[in-house]
Amino acid sequence: MVVVAVALGFVGAAGAIVFRILIRVFQGAFFGGAGGLLEVIDAGLFADPVDPLERARGLAAHWRVLIPALGGLVVGPLIYFCAREAKGHGVPEVMEAVALRGGVIRRRVVGIKTLVSAISIGSGGSVGREGPIVQIGSAAASWVGQLLRVPPRQLRTMVGCGAAAGIAATFNAPIAGALFAVEIVIGDFAVSQFSPIVISSVVATVVSRFFLGNHPAFRVPEYDLVSPFELGAYMLVGVVAGLVALAFIRAMAASEDIFERMPIPAYLKAGLGGLCVGLIGMSLPEVFGVGYDTISQALRGQIPVLLLGVLLVAKLAATAITLGSGGSGGIFAPSLFLGAATGGFLGAFIHQLFPDATATSGAYALVAMGAVVAAATHAPITAIIMIFEMTQTIEIIPPLMAACVISTLVTTFLSRDSIYTQKLRRHGVDLTQDQDPNILKGLYVRDIIDRKPEVVPASASFASVMDLIVQSDHSEFFVENDRGEFIGAIYLRQVRRLLNEQEELRSIVVASDMVEERVSVSEDDNLDTGMRIFSRGMASEIAVVDPENPRRLVGSVHEQDVISAYNQEALRRDLISGLPDRISIAGSERQVDLGGGYVLEERPAPRRFAGRTLSQLDLRKRSGVQVLLIRSGSRKDAIRVPTPDDRIELGDHLVLAGPRASVDRLERL
Repeated sequence: MVVVAVALGFVGAAGAIVFRILIRVFQGAFFGGAGGLLEVIDAGLFADPVDPLERARGLAAHWRVLIPALGGLVVGPLIYFCAREAKGHGVPEVMEAVALRGGVIRRRVVGIKTLVSAISIGSGGSVGREGPIVQIGSAAASWVGQLLRVPPRQLRTMVGCGAAAGIAATFNAPIAGALFAVEIVIGDFAVSQFSPIVISSVVATVVSRFFLGNHPAFRVPEYDLVSPFELGAYMLVGVVAGLVALAFIRAMAASEDIFERMPIPAYLKAGLGGLCVGLIGMSLPEVFGVGYDTISQALRGQIPVLLLGVLLVAKLAATAITLGSGGSGGIFAPSLFLGAATGGFLGAFIHQLFPDATATSGAYALVAMGAVVAAATHAPITAIIMIFEMTQTIEIIPPLMAACVISTLVTTFLSRDSIYTQKLRRHGVDLTQDQDPNILKGLYVRDIIDRKPEVVPASASFASVMDLIVQSDHSEFFVENDRGEFIGAIYLRQVRRLLNEQEELRSIVVASDMVEERVSVSEDDNLDTGMRIFSRGMASEIAVVDPENPRRLVGSVHEQDVISAYNQEALRRDLISGLPDRISIAGSERQVDLGGGYVLEERPAPRRFAGRTLSQLDLRKRSGVQVLLIRSGSRKDAIRVPTPDDRIELGDHLVLAGPRASVDRLERL
């Protein structure tokens, strides 16, 4: 793994360098035409990417609108037809691959993500370099791991190595690169995984410094904590930064929803998003691209305070539109931009009120940069180290730490999801959910309710109750009064005691006289509540009542159904926990040899299966193929153990087991 980690450090650095070169090429092509390309070549490909701000200011207004739209029209079809994982900011897709697919990422993602992200940034899209380079480095590392046929645990570590190498090479930040990989991508600080990741990060940093130079991403004036009382002002900035990060998270989700509902082809939406960004950039070209030039000006206090407030709103909207419409790029640089604008705006007023006890607005811009990143990603440690390494300014560390922790607390209190996990949850993946060891607590009565219980009127005679018992398959009978209110149940054990006296009781006993007690559960109760009642040995069927009206009977729940639900959920958890180590699911169809000619495979459901139930398809009888799991194309029901009545929908994925030849012939059934 040490040797592999060194190699992945070189791979990650190479990806970062090529990516920076492509950004320079496309920026020159989009904003400078043929002359711009010549300038890039003359300046040297290893020079820093040119911020499009000055070029955009020199263009006519209509070109500021058309260039981002053109970039979107190129990016949209490339993503839609070649690799849809390249859409968006990239890090959530890597997190999902690590958590659910054992680190398997399609090879084509490397090339497509590099190209479309470079075009998005180069044409003025309001995105950053961090997300793409993480996905590029991770995909390259995954490809290497698959070629070496390493076990899933090592493959996950290699994906983390690729992510760390990409971050370290891009931002000249070896410590932050390693922390980013283990805190966000892998989520595990185990030494066996951390050590190779550190090695890759260090190697990538050394390689990038050789080609790109050893200098901080931002050159800032020297700042210091002017007064101990100033720490309170920085903590206030942390609170506001947390709210800004929350607004950023919510805006990203809202933008995705808006563009998803638009009745136009998906591959054209990125062009529409680019057009909207161009309209914003027509008067505020600062929103174009990565925005490092504007950030540097904010750190030096060179931007008017009111313009900072306007840029804060404009950049937030432009980034949400770029990514929500289907563009490709990271959210780290936009988060830095939002932080610099927030801190600069607040810092100007704070310094004006307390000039002798506070630093200038640039110090607050620097601290708020880290605070917004920490809050948006829910990763304060990575944010603190990242800002330190990007600026190489140690004097600002104490207020930076305080602001990052405060901003993260504010955002996590108001939103359980980071900007990364939010996207996964919206697609039905919850990486933060801890499964309760008591399986029944996660299952609910409403899922297994019997809507047709055996109901007896309170005035029913003893003879009619006896006749019903003989004819019915139920073991409990629920009694309702004249007003339709549930008053209790008749249990078979009680009826048995009366059988010897049925001749005497036939004319004097009615159903209401046989009711023992009114034991019931609500539709919203979990199955653990029902099982506790069953464990008393009183009944094998319990009444289910309306949560808002406990006198209204809506069904019943059977003990056997609770046991079946438990077994099914236990099977589901067992399968899901094992599948990531054995099979890839994001469209890369792989077969796992089970031995004896049998294989396990996940593949998209054939189109002809759509709309039919498993019982109608009867695959097991027709071909010997068993459907173990269904991964839904919808967001709400990501994965489930199917029943015979489950209907296949277009876009579903099936996890199949059976003879290899039968699985291969499935398309022809």
